[in-house]
Amino acid sequence: MTGHTKAKLFIVSAPSGSGKTTLCRKLLGSGLGLVDSVSMTTRLPRPGERNGDDYIFVTDAHFRREIRGGGFLEYEENFGHLYGTPKAFVEHNIRKGRSVLLNIDVKGAMKVARAYPAASILIFILPPSIRELKKRLHLRKSDSDQVIAKRLAIAKKEISYKEKYDYRIVNDHIPQAYKKLKAIIEKEIRKGVGPS
Repeated sequence: MTGHTKAKLFIVSAPSGSGKTTLCRKLLGSGLGLVDSVSMTTRLPRPGERNGDDYIFVTDAHFRREIRGGGFLEYEENFGHLYGTPKAFVEHNIRKGRSVLLNIDVKGAMKVARAYPAASILIFILPPSIRELKKRLHLRKSDSDQVIAKRLAIAKKEISYKEKYDYRIVNDHIPQAYKKLKAIIEKEIRKGVGPS
């Protein structure tokens, strides 16, 4: 990336179970030069998750110290756990001209977009249907029926935000959805290159 590149914040949101994490992982390995913004959380790692790669896993006390110190671009509580986007990391990369990929929920996305309106590109990933979403959540086998019901209620609320996003992609087939997502990122990166 040249010094003339205007770094972007690519903010990807989706209801839980829409395939957002899979799509974001593919993007990060695509050679587009995106930097992954790793969220901080107070929840315990799921099997296979690595500290610093998937999330920065911290104690509740540590997280609350970060809040008091103004260390987050945004933070939320979901299912009794706190999640936040570390501010210093994102701002450092933007200053260096590196575009950052943020995989965050709708409330967080709205906060970041308000704070950085010129740099933010909002992309919403939709499931083909609520029925399909329910099926995917059951297949993950990581949540109880009660938590799945709660996730589906939240999903309906989150989907109501989709019009506030610059782009919307229905993920009914990962390779196809990924192709669309990659094309959007490439287009936006090209738009950002030139005299500042």
